[in-house]
Amino acid sequence: MSTRTSTPATPLVLHYTVRECPLGQVLVAATPKGIAAVLLGDDKTQLISDLQQRYPQAQLDTGGPVLQRWSDTVLEILAHPSLQHVVPLDVLGGTDFQRKVWKALRGIPAGQTRSYTELAQAIGQPQAVRAVAGACAANPLAVLVPCHRVLRSDGGWGGYRWGIARKQQLLQQEGAIA
Repeated sequence: MSTRTSTPATPLVLHYTVRECPLGQVLVAATPKGIAAVLLGDDKTQLISDLQQRYPQAQLDTGGPVLQRWSDTVLEILAHPSLQHVVPLDVLGGTDFQRKVWKALRGIPAGQTRSYTELAQAIGQPQAVRAVAGACAANPLAVLVPCHRVLRSDGGWGGYRWGIARKQQLLQQEGAIA
């Protein structure tokens, strides 16, 4: 009779960098498969803390073989959000519902906005407006999953995880607002 030995799970390693950008500072974190987080803020320490809180099981490490190129692309998108770029994403976590919302967000073209109600309808759950707003707030991929393109039904700003001023700046850069 043989016994099975289990091999320990490979720990999740997130390589990250924090760089200056037009919106303050941006933390870009990635696995070898793609970008896992894009976080905006004003304080490097707070951004790193946010990353660790989002992914407590992850081992954080600076740098990485493709991180420079990917973070350059994120900086280019932040400077010119209407430009279309294809970058590999490795979305970690999130519920099935959140992932559905994040996928729908990626379908909103630059320069356009949707309401939380329209987004709820687009994913086939018209009664889930508050849950859609919650999924937008939980989005770990600022700009790459463009939750800044979602407004309230009355045209108001709604919320934005990284601050209304950043949301306004991104929408102005995209030409969605004057």
